Amino acid sequence: MEYGVALPTMVRGVQGRDLLDWARRAETAGLADLAVLDRLVYGNDEPLVTLAAAAAVTERIRLTTGILIAPYRGNTALVAKQAASVHHLSGGRLTLGVAVGARPDDYAASGAEFGDRGRRLDTMLAEMRKIWAGGDIGPEPPGGDPEILVGGRAPGALRRAVAHGDGYFAAAGPPQTFAERAGDVRRRWQEAGRPGAPRVVAQAYYALGPDADAHVREHLGDYYSFAGRLAEMMIKGALTTPERLREAARAFADAGCDELVLVPCAAGQEQLDLLAETLREAV
Repeated sequence: MEYGVALPTMVRGVQGRDLLDWARRAETAGLADLAVLDRLVYGNDEPLVTLAAAAAVTERIRLTTGILIAPYRGNTALVAKQAASVHHLSGGRLTLGVAVGARPDDYAASGAEFGDRGRRLDTMLAEMRKIWAGGDIGPEPPGGDPEILVGGRAPGALRRAVAHGDGYFAAAGPPQTFAERAGDVRRRWQEAGRPGAPRVVAQAYYALGPDADAHVREHLGDYYSFAGRLAEMMIKGALTTPERLREAARAFADAGCDELVLVPCAAGQEQLDLLAETLREAV
C-alpha cells in the first residue's frame, strides 16, 4: 500500500508559501501522492490551481484532486482543459478524483443545480474522455489521459466509478466501511467485464504531537460545522497518535487499499515530519 498526504488547504490561516513547502517536503519524504480537497464556499485555494503550483516545485510525486466537485463547474470543456494542463505541466502526474459533493451552498454560489448533480457528473466524465481523445482542445496529455477516480458514498458513486473511472476514491471513514465499498466496486467491476482491477484509495484525517486532539477538534469542528452528528464522528475517527495511525494503516492495507491519503488537521510543518516518521516505522 502506498501513502499520500493532503495539502492543508482547508486549515484556516494557512499561507501559500506553507503549501508549497508542504509539497516539496512531501516529495522529499518519499510520499507517493499529494492531494487537495475541494469546496467553493470556504477559505481554501482552488484545487487545480493549487496542484499547478505544486507541480512547479516538485518533480516526481503524484498530484491528486481528492476530490474535485466537478458538477458545479458548468463548463466541461474548460474543466477538461484545466485538468489536461495540470497533467501536461506536471509531466503526466495528475490523478483527477471527482465527486458530486454534499453542500448545497457550493452549488448556489456557482449558480448550478444541486438536485441533478449525479446525472451531470456522468455526462461530464463521458464528455471529458471524448475531449481528451479528440485533440481539438489541448494540450495533448503526456503518456495518456489523467487517471480518473470517482468518490462518494452513495450506490450511484460506486456505479459511476465502474462506468467512467479507473478506480474509486473513498470518503474519510473507518477501514471496515472502506472495505465494504471497495469490495462493492470490485464486484461491480468484474460484473461489468472491465479488465484488470480498479485502483481503490482511502483517506483519513490525522494530527500528531502534543496538541493533536485540540487541532482535530478545532479544524473538523469548523469544517463539518454544518453536519451535526457527523462532525463528532469525524472528530472521534481522526488518527491522533502514532499507534492509532499505524493500526489504521494496517487495517486499510488488509482491506485491499492501494493508497491511503492522510489529511492533516493542522498546517504546521511538524505535522508532515511526524507523519513521515510514523509511516517509516509502519513499514
